[in-house]
Formats: sequence, structure tokens, C-alpha cells
Amino acid sequence: MHPIVIVLLVLAGIAAILAIANIHIVPQAHAYVLERLGSYKKTWSNGIHFKVPFFDRISKKINLMEQVVDFPPQSVITKDNVRMQIDTIVYYQITDCKLYAYGVTNPIFAIENLTATTLRNMIGELDLDGTLTSRDTINSKMRAILDEATDAWGIKVNRVELKNIIPPREIQDAMEKQMKAERERRELILRAEGEKNSAILLAEGRKQSAILDAEAEKQAAILRAEAQREARIREAEGEAEAILKVQEATAAGLRMLNEVKPGSEVLTLKSYETLAKVADGKATKIIIPSELQSLAGLATSLAETVKDPQ
Repeated sequence: MHPIVIVLLVLAGIAAILAIANIHIVPQAHAYVLERLGSYKKTWSNGIHFKVPFFDRISKKINLMEQVVDFPPQSVITKDNVRMQIDTIVYYQITDCKLYAYGVTNPIFAIENLTATTLRNMIGELDLDGTLTSRDTINSKMRAILDEATDAWGIKVNRVELKNIIPPREIQDAMEKQMKAERERRELILRAEGEKNSAILLAEGRKQSAILDAEAEKQAAILRAEAQREARIREAEGEAEAILKVQEATAAGLRMLNEVKPGSEVLTLKSYETLAKVADGKATKIIIPSELQSLAGLATSLAETVKDPQ
């Protein structure tokens, strides 16, 4: 084979190798920063790209997804001179690849130091109780401060969370005793409230029972009075009816006597019978008319008096 052909084949092979070596595929949610002759050229997004051999180089491969970094505990001092340890978690995302590549040498280290100094400044303005109860406020303020500071680095801080707040051991013991005392106080209050409510309910129950008993006695008395009144009315009606029947029977007897026109002998006999009935009682004295004839006359007059006008 001619030497020139061999050289051409070698050159073609080297060119193919160089071309293949300079083909790059950028994955999803990533970006590559490309430099040409040491200067920023462009940022590659996801897809296939080609670079010029010996002139272009990829200076930084950047992950565009949201990332989480957990910083170690930082020693801080509160306004009331309590030293404690606080560790933070920062959620961030790269939004400008050029600024991220050339804005700061070590972005994560820079964020860590910025977080520590910001946290010390904020905790120094709060006392212990304010620090323990203001997590949301501290998180929001720190996020705003870090987000503003990291804009120049092409970084957006989405969230900042205080992971742990660790006060000194003696403070923890005092807080536990305080919490225990508070729980006992609440227990006593709840127990007293329960006893109070129970006493109120018992009193209300006795009151309602007494009211119901009085109402029942009242209704019973009313019913008894109505029953007695009804009984008296029935008794009076029975007596009136009996008297009426006696009067009717007497009038009927007299009418019968008038119809038969009894003689003086019959009247005398009836008078004797009447006297016999009177004498049959328990009276101690009986007055008998001296003349039975006058008694018969009296009976005759009585019969004429009650005689039917027809």
C-alpha cells in the first residue's frame, strides 16, 4: 500500500476518533458550561452537542434539580446569653449556570458560612423562649436573606429549615421540670373543672328531681280533689234521684188511694200500720192521738191535698 494512503487512513481514523470524542449528550435537568480558549462560550442544555477539538472544553457540569444540603450544627448565643447548637437544612436550585460557574469559587461553602452568620445575627436578637417558638419566622427571614445574597451566584434558595435546636443540658432539665409542672397544673385545673361540673350536674339533677316530685304531687292532689268532687257530685245526684223516686212513688201511691176512694176504715187501718212502724223504731217517746178518728180525718185531708187535679 502506498505510504500516502496509509497516512490518509491514519489521519481519517484520528479525525473520526476526535469527532466521536467531541460529541456530548447532556442529560435531562443538567447543563454544561462550555469555554473556548479559556473564555465562556455558551451553556449547553439537555440534548446532543459538538465542541471544537483543542479549542473548546467543558468547564463545569451542573445539576439543575433542586438540591438539599444539611449543614452541621452551629454554635449560637441568644439575647439572654444562652448558648445552644442549631443545625439547618437549605433547599436550593441553580438558575443561572454562568453565574454559578464564575460567581463564587465554592458555592456550597459560601452558602454554609452565609447561613451561619445570618443565623447568629438573628438568634442574637431573640431570647431562649423566642428562639424556641419562632421557627417559622426564623426560617422565612433566613430564606429571604440567603435568596437575596445568592442571586449573584446564580442560586435560588427555596427553603431554609431549622432542623434541631439543642439548648444546654441544664436548660433542658429546667424546661422538662417546667413542662412537668405545667402538665400537673393543667391536670389539677381539669380535675377541679370536672369536680365542679359534676357538682353542678348533681345539683341540677336534684333540682329537677324535686321539681318533678312537686309536679307529680300537685297533679296527684288535683286528681284526688277532682275524684272527690266527682264522687260527691255522683253521691248528690244519687241522693237527689232517690228522693225524686221516693216522691214519685209517694205521689203514685196517693193517686192510687184517691182512685180507689178508700173509706174511713181503710184510713184507720193505715194509720194503725203507720203507728206500728213508728213504734217499731228506737224512739223513747211515742205520742198517739187520742182519737184515731181525727187521725183518719188527717189522712183523708192529706189524700185530698195530693190528689191529681184530673
